[in-house]
Amino acid sequence: MTTTLIIIIVAVLFVTLAAILKRYRRCPSDKILVIYGKTGRSSSAKCIHGGAAFIWPVFQDYAYLDLKPISIECNLTNALSKQNIRVDVPCRFTVGISTEADVMTNAAERLLGLSPDNIQNVATDILFGQLRLVIATMDIEEINADRDKFLASVSANVEAELRKIGLKLINVNVTDIRDESGYIEALGKEAAAKAINDAKKSVAEQNRYGEIGKAEADRDKDIRIAETTRDTRIKTAEANALAVEGENASKITIANSDAARREKEAEAARIAVAAEKVQAAKALEEAYKSERDAEMARAEREEATQKANIVVPAQIDKEKAIIEAEAEAEQIRRKAKGEADAIYAKMDAQARGILEILSKQATGFQQLVGAAEGDPQKAVLMMIADKLPELVKTQVEAVKGINIDKVTVWDTGSGADGKTATSNFISGMMKSVPPLEDLFKMAGMELPSYLKGKAAAEDQPVDEK
Repeated sequence: MTTTLIIIIVAVLFVTLAAILKRYRRCPSDKILVIYGKTGRSSSAKCIHGGAAFIWPVFQDYAYLDLKPISIECNLTNALSKQNIRVDVPCRFTVGISTEADVMTNAAERLLGLSPDNIQNVATDILFGQLRLVIATMDIEEINADRDKFLASVSANVEAELRKIGLKLINVNVTDIRDESGYIEALGKEAAAKAINDAKKSVAEQNRYGEIGKAEADRDKDIRIAETTRDTRIKTAEANALAVEGENASKITIANSDAARREKEAEAARIAVAAEKVQAAKALEEAYKSERDAEMARAEREEATQKANIVVPAQIDKEKAIIEAEAEAEQIRRKAKGEADAIYAKMDAQARGILEILSKQATGFQQLVGAAEGDPQKAVLMMIADKLPELVKTQVEAVKGINIDKVTVWDTGSGADGKTATSNFISGMMKSVPPLEDLFKMAGMELPSYLKGKAAAEDQPVDEK
């Protein structure tokens, strides 16, 4: 029984170890190991190149991305250049999956599970588009002559777009460039003609240099003969000059000796005179220094006297003026504050009085409405009845105040309805006084019917009730 249990345990351990070893995956150098599932990172997959990792069963799985280069032939035709000339640019690109960390993640997200043919189709579309874009920004001369610039522009544009799907550009090869209008061919013929002309020009220049060299050789020969004759004459003259130079040197030596003696005598005399003058100058300097010290002491004394007589009293007056100004300003502030307090108290008392009046009036109006059994219309009638004598008095005063010294009325006797011109004048003057009904309407109220008169009462509608 014990032996059987041991065998079972060993078998379980062996199976577990085999399963663990089977889930431990090593990544070849020409592939990228992509672990997806629960990677514990913010990215959707974990990419490993040139290493190994343990793949957790159930939670993770893995796949490989091939790093082998992919050759793509892009025979671009009828591409429009910057000069609006159609060109054919046959190119061959070599691309592959990049091993950079961020770019590998892009490849895992966009290319995992695709076949090489599908990857080549995706890359071909990007290459065609970017190649057309680069050609559209360059002239024919730049594309044909400066191939390095053209290839650099293509590589920069294509590389940026390929990185988005996880690829990198390995190589670009442009075989030949053609255009339908023959512009590039014309440029080639122009370059060939220019090279031939340059060669002819170089031959002509070499022939000219040969003739110049021959003339220079003949000239050098004549110069050498002339130089030989000149050297003979120069040597003879130099011998004569040496003899004269020896005599002159002796005379110069004697003159220099005399000059040195006189110079020494003059220097001694100069030193003696200078010493005398230096001593005299020092004596004057000491005298001037003593006078200067005396004047500076006198100036300091005068300055102290002026400060005591002028500056100190002025400083005292200044401080006194400042104190008086501050006292006056404080007095003005106190007076202004007292006046402000008085005005505030007066306005507060007035406001309290007005508030009290309005409160009493409101209380009286409330009691008046209560006396009218809560009917506002009756309360208004009671107020009107109370003020009616004053209203009538006001109308009478309007006519009473008119000063009429003399009024002449011409009566023709043709008045209508038995009215004379005099009665019409009096009636019109009375109509100029606003009636009570108009006064009530201007105030927003209606005059009671029993105050309007008989005719007005008849015009009022009769309540059917």
